[in-house]
Amino acid sequence: MPQVLAALRRNLDFMPSPLEDRPGLLLRDPYHYSDATLIVPPVLVECLQHFDGESTELDLRETLTRITGELEVGDVARHLTETLSRAGFLEDEVYQEMFRARRREFAEASHREPAHAGSAYPAETEPLRALLRDRVGDAAAERDGLIGIAAPHVSPDGGWGSYVAAYRALSPVYRDRTFIVLGTSHYGEPDRFGLTRKSFRTPLGDARTDTALVDWLAARSGPAVEMEDYCHATEHSIEFQVVFLQHLFGPDVRVLPILCGAYAHGLFNGGLPEEQENVGRFLDALAELAAKERGRLFWVLGVDMAHMGRRYGDPFEARAGRGVMQEVEERDRRRIGRICEGDAAGFWELVRENRDDLKWCGSSPIYTFLRAAPEARASLLAYEQWNIDEQSVVSFSALTFEATSYSA
Repeated sequence: MPQVLAALRRNLDFMPSPLEDRPGLLLRDPYHYSDATLIVPPVLVECLQHFDGESTELDLRETLTRITGELEVGDVARHLTETLSRAGFLEDEVYQEMFRARRREFAEASHREPAHAGSAYPAETEPLRALLRDRVGDAAAERDGLIGIAAPHVSPDGGWGSYVAAYRALSPVYRDRTFIVLGTSHYGEPDRFGLTRKSFRTPLGDARTDTALVDWLAARSGPAVEMEDYCHATEHSIEFQVVFLQHLFGPDVRVLPILCGAYAHGLFNGGLPEEQENVGRFLDALAELAAKERGRLFWVLGVDMAHMGRRYGDPFEARAGRGVMQEVEERDRRRIGRICEGDAAGFWELVRENRDDLKWCGSSPIYTFLRAAPEARASLLAYEQWNIDEQSVVSFSALTFEATSYSA
């Protein structure tokens, strides 16, 4: 009986090859269970449909025979299957072992390694310091009444304007605070929150995680919390904020990193996110922590906003500031207006329109903050749109937060 082919993993990144001399479909693992990157030649892309957990090797050979016009395609079929398996891209035992090993390695590590040094920002200490000195400068703002900021988590190359606007608003008086960093969990489970006790290592040094607050929050939050969440190992939304905070306040800055999964229940079933019991329990615990420790905390949101264009599944090409993106800006600004007013329910109402067709990946951290700090009122410092590629746009902004009733 023909052997059933293992299924291709659904959580891979698939995109056109960026190499002119190697066209095809690029496959890579955003979770970094595998470090491999494969480019499937155009003639073989159709064959990937057979790696669905139901098709057999015979089905694959029939397709190869039709595509190539050759009868002897066994070697090609085996090579394709073995290449995908060795890369960890199939739902087979090779991948399962990679999965277990990576998660075990992260759980046992004393610190969280910098996943994006050398790609999103310099991997060497001095070049990174020089870049940040040139772009951001020092923490020199005179105002000291802020309780938080929101900055992008888009690549710094695309978001410098908003990063600089947000971080230049910070004063040296915040140096000894614990920075609660709320980041989008791009790969985590919906309606879950990822915590870790690990320090965050970057080329600038090791940022300290406030483990006492992590433990306090975990003890009160129930099953919504994923402790030592592996998503921290690869997620950039918090890593980028830690780098900026280390630059301003020293390498051993103290953080409480929280990854926020998408609020799927609230988005697709109606109502507010906290109507999902476990989400509500976590948000209540975080609000209690904020009230209890408010004099020693500072909030940092690592959030992007709209994601539009071909890369994100839209049937149109998007250009920053042009065409459909002008309407997107108007809608973005309406949502930002609700944030500035501290209107959590009103913000969520706008997010739920058309099940968030703007694809705001920062909506869950933003809503989390608005629920945990209901006294917060925001000021918009910058709003930007950036063509992440020729057909797709990401929008983001810089915000500062003050409290309407605040006493340290």
